[in-house]
Amino acid sequence: MCATVINKRSHAIAWDVLGSALAIAATHGIYELIEECIHHYPGLIYYNEGGFFLFLVAITERQEKVYSFLYQISGHKVFLGIDRINGDNALHLAGKLAPSHRLNKVTGAALQMQRELQWFKEVEKFVEPSYKEALNNDYKTPRMVFTSEHTKLLKEAQLWVKDTSSSATVVAALLVTMAFAAIFTAPGGNNDGGKPLFLNESVFMLFAISDAIALFSSSTSVLVFLSVLNSRFAEEDFLYALPKRLTIGLISLFISLASTMVAFSATLALVLRDKIQWIAAPVTILAAVPVTLFLLLQYPLLVELVRSTYGRGIFYKQSNLLLH
Repeated sequence: MCATVINKRSHAIAWDVLGSALAIAATHGIYELIEECIHHYPGLIYYNEGGFFLFLVAITERQEKVYSFLYQISGHKVFLGIDRINGDNALHLAGKLAPSHRLNKVTGAALQMQRELQWFKEVEKFVEPSYKEALNNDYKTPRMVFTSEHTKLLKEAQLWVKDTSSSATVVAALLVTMAFAAIFTAPGGNNDGGKPLFLNESVFMLFAISDAIALFSSSTSVLVFLSVLNSRFAEEDFLYALPKRLTIGLISLFISLASTMVAFSATLALVLRDKIQWIAAPVTILAAVPVTLFLLLQYPLLVELVRSTYGRGIFYKQSNLLLH
């Protein structure tokens, strides 16, 4: 279709047909169509009919794949040449709250706040220095716009983090108590010298090691989640500090839960092996159930935390094709 339009050898036709397609594609995030149109007709990057500017629309609609075309433009000259829309420059637009359908693609208010901060920081890297303190029609700087637009989301993010951390702290504290008590009530009891009767058994060593891992990891989880609860919960904390602590806390909690199940299975197999020799297999299967449930319920959140905090990010060069 692009080739057919170009073969007309008319700037007006290409501008109207491909330009309107470009505008719709940018709004809905159909970056493949945008890349194809600009590849055939590079001048479309400057398409601005009806107040449309490609990268400003990408910022407003939070279409990161459309915005990432900046990395395929030499010197990002087109972006820097764009001025304002209704008094707002690019950084003002990045400071506004994302549309709800784009915001809800991210799990949890904390990660939504992180995504909004990532957008603001990304756009801030490319705008002219004067744009950072420029005033819009309401006499607000971009940072002031961000703070006022995200007041409700910030409160929701604070509540979400506090609730998640409080619940996880309770679970981790219970695991600390269990792991601490288990090592002093060794399976099989102790001899007159105070040494465990099964001390020379390999299964007992598995119990001791897994119980120690459970104690250390659950203690770490408690401390990390307590540090989260004692945080100041400022806007900037949701970019790296809080997601990093949540990630460490959840990983520690998972290790603690898995180690506790291993210690319990080893204890049961050790105590009952003389009476019920086949007990090891079903106990192992049953012990895997809570660990699997934890993975199914918390793994998506954990993956999203790690990806959004330590991953390559949502802005990157999508191909080696130089659009302009």
